[in-house]
Order: sequence, then structure tokens, then C-alpha cells
Amino acid sequence: MSLVGQRTKKTITAESQSAQRSHREGSRRSEMKIEDGNNDTETCCATLPAKPQVLSTSPMEQLSHVDSEGRLRMVDTSEKGITVRRAVASAHVLMSPQTIEALREHRTPKGDPLEVARLAGIMAAKRTSDLIPLCHPLPLTHIDVRAVLDERGVALEGEVSTNAQTGVEMEALTAVSVAALTIYDMCKAIEKGMTITDVRLEVKSGGKSGDYVRNAP
Repeated sequence: MSLVGQRTKKTITAESQSAQRSHREGSRRSEMKIEDGNNDTETCCATLPAKPQVLSTSPMEQLSHVDSEGRLRMVDTSEKGITVRRAVASAHVLMSPQTIEALREHRTPKGDPLEVARLAGIMAAKRTSDLIPLCHPLPLTHIDVRAVLDERGVALEGEVSTNAQTGVEMEALTAVSVAALTIYDMCKAIEKGMTITDVRLEVKSGGKSGDYVRNAP
């Protein structure tokens, strides 16, 4: 073998031995770190997220607007029977005694808030399917929104009916929600601290799921 070849072989052998020593030293350091760092290891493991729970796939526990693959869908109501459906929802706009007095004395700058809110709620109920993505457009047969001034502010109630294959709960809830927002808009020049609260379903009738009446508080 030539002198150059001998030198090259010695260089390669030396580099290989150095790499092996580095690997052994790194392994020993890793083992020492594991042995001496039990507390750190336990802390690390303790912070790992819990295993996600698998939701039940039984038909009664699935969300009706989600398919078997988790995609949003509009519920197919073509097989449902057409029945009389009715829903009543309520909401409350809380306001100061000064604002309540201004409403009683018709001193609000935009006119009568209660009547404007009634009309806004009726219009909103008819546009519910445009506002709530997966709601069905329904042929509503009756809408009524009632607005009453009480000792806390304005009490709102919306009633909606239809002859259809699905219920009108969302229409009633939309009616009182928009009516409440309209009260705020009509009175915000007097008071900006008003609170819209207790938007809720009170009564539901018709359909396969049966009737619902909220229990008195």
C-alpha cells in the first residue's frame, strides 16, 4: 500500500474511533439525565393532555346538524309529517329608572321604542332562515311580538306558529332577540348601560319531540 493510502486509512480509522467515543459518551449522558431527572420526567408526563373522549355515536345522542363524518348538514325533513307547530320565547331589557320614566312619558328621541321593537321582531321572525345558517325557511301562519314596560325595563314575548315539518322555536327566539336589540337602539341615546337578558324558550308544541313548557322559577 502507498504512503498516501496508509495515511488515509489511519485518518479514517481515527475519525471512526472518535465518533464511537462521542456516541458512547452521549449515551452515558442521556442515561444519567434520565436517572437523575425522574421528577422532571414526571412533571412532563403530568402536563400531557388527557386522551380525548370519544363521543357516543348512538342516534339519540348525535347532534342532528352533524353527519356521521362530523360535517355540518341541513336536516332532511322530507319524511316528517306536516303538523301545527307553535313556540313562545321571551327576553328582557334591563334599564335604569330614569330610562323607564322616559319611556313612560314618551321622551325617547327616536319615537315609540315598544312599537318599533314589535315590528322589528315580526320582520326578524320571517327572516330567521337567512340569519341562522341551518334553519329551514318556513311558511309562518302567525307572528306576534308583545313589548311591555315593567319595573325593570321592557319585557318581550314572541309567539310564532306554522303548519310545517319542523318547529318554530328559532323564529320565536329570533323575534325577541331582534326586538330587544331594537329597544337598545331606540334608547341608547339616553342610556348605554342597558342589559339584554333572559332570552329563552318558554313554550313549544307540535312535532315528534312533543310539547315543552318551561318550569316557573
